Amino acid sequence: MSKKVLAILSEFGYWGIELVGPLEKLEEAGYTVEFMTPKGKKAEALPPSYDTTYVDPPLGMCVTTSEAAEKVKAFEATNRLEQRRNMSEEIPERPYFSTPDFLRKFEQYFSDVKVAQDKLTEEYAALLLVGGSGPIIDMVNNQRVHDIILAFYKKNMPIGAICYGVAPLIFARDFNERKSIIRGKHVTGHCIEYDYHDNTGFLHTDLNMGPPPYTLEYMLSDAVGPEGQYHGNFGKQTSVIVDYPFITARSLQCAFEFGEQFVNVLDNGLKRYGW
Repeated sequence: MSKKVLAILSEFGYWGIELVGPLEKLEEAGYTVEFMTPKGKKAEALPPSYDTTYVDPPLGMCVTTSEAAEKVKAFEATNRLEQRRNMSEEIPERPYFSTPDFLRKFEQYFSDVKVAQDKLTEEYAALLLVGGSGPIIDMVNNQRVHDIILAFYKKNMPIGAICYGVAPLIFARDFNERKSIIRGKHVTGHCIEYDYHDNTGFLHTDLNMGPPPYTLEYMLSDAVGPEGQYHGNFGKQTSVIVDYPFITARSLQCAFEFGEQFVNVLDNGLKRYGW
């Protein structure tokens, strides 16, 4: 089995420890983590994720520990994110339905995307979707991200997602069947109690979105359907759920546990955890 994991990061800011935490655990287990961004631009950690004075509004406390801040700053200083893959160059874009000669181009898209999917699943053992506010802009409703998720899903390969990195799982659907791939599954993700009222911020834009544009808990609850379950675990320090092939984590406090269970899935065949 490949000992490489592909991590997808937003170009509008990722939460530092939500990458560095699982990265540390994966590397300790002998895995190499490589990076991809939607348009090939360098991903950067959101400043609050390495600021130990930042008070998280819904939790009313400093959520960035000294340990996390130092680990994130040390990682950023390595310039490892200078080496990254460009998703827009590797995954074809689905054509508009108004495109001339649409049917032929649509058939070509399906043919090309399968080639791209096969290459990724041959090279990597698993997929990691990193959270933060940035994914709201360029990962959640990104067809190319969806096609990468589907590549691993269709081959029953592990897919790890943390915080708002969980959101793309809702929308990654076979184009013709259009059914949620997490239907009937147990998942976690950003709960209502953790949502901002204002100042959901991003890098490289002055946009202040106010609250997030969607309530992730509601969308996850609807997507899993009556046979599945969303677990917010509000009041518990962490929330990490494994319902193979998905490993999901609620937020930054879960980063190291998330990484540990990711490794357990890869190396020990873990299929269920946290429910």
